[in-house]
Amino acid sequence: MSATWLGEHEPNEFHPSGMDYLRIIRRGLPLGLLVLCGLILLLLIRVFERPIFGRHRPLTPHITQFVCRNAFRFLGIRFTTTGAPMRQKGAVVANHAGWLDIFSLNARKRVYFVSKSEVAAWPGIGWLARATGTVFIKRDRKDAQNQIEIFRTRLMAGHRLLFFPEGTSSDSQRVLPFKSTLFAAFFTPELRDFMWVQPVTLRYFAPEGRDPRFYGWWGDMEFGPHLLQTLAAKRQGQVELVYHTPVKVSDFAGRKELAAYCEAAVRNGLGELNVDR
Repeated sequence: MSATWLGEHEPNEFHPSGMDYLRIIRRGLPLGLLVLCGLILLLLIRVFERPIFGRHRPLTPHITQFVCRNAFRFLGIRFTTTGAPMRQKGAVVANHAGWLDIFSLNARKRVYFVSKSEVAAWPGIGWLARATGTVFIKRDRKDAQNQIEIFRTRLMAGHRLLFFPEGTSSDSQRVLPFKSTLFAAFFTPELRDFMWVQPVTLRYFAPEGRDPRFYGWWGDMEFGPHLLQTLAAKRQGQVELVYHTPVKVSDFAGRKELAAYCEAAVRNGLGELNVDR
């Protein structure tokens, strides 16, 4: 992972031994099969779903949700939610703790991630992202109008787009400042009048006796060791998804005001976990 937040020293790299390997196999093997079988089934159904329904995906998102819900069962991590997902057309914005966010945010409600275009070329992850309908955007002002049209088309198709306004992941114990530039597209004439935004807080609780940052993935941490550490935990912790009240874009004067509101809602939702005060 190549992240920009380096605000805290990283834990020592995990090196499994003894019983760790048994727990890694016991959890990792069924989890890997779940993801692989889910992906194969999704791709097979998408062959028929795409020409019939186009951008609408009435079937395949249910597969993604099934995989993500059961991923927590295989990992042994307790998953809970507070509040209700939005019903309006629009976007979801959340804090970003690490790779587990993908499972967390897809487990309760169908969302489509918005990611930088480089991710599409990443081995494995890029393929999964494309298959599940991720929207890839270029960090180029010349492509701004094209991106707005993509957002509009996807939103009108009923897709709820998921953004991480922090721009990087953290240690799961804080909320980094939201980048307001991300919200600029919401205020274009094509989107402003019908679009809603729902802030969502991801709360991770480490296994008892472990570093509170156990589930965070940031800085120069490698994915492999972090995955193995999660699989090897003798006892797992908990993740809670907090859905805040959706707000209409047109009720705000501009992108900075909307970004500040969403950041405050997500930060308040983190509560006592939030050490970035």
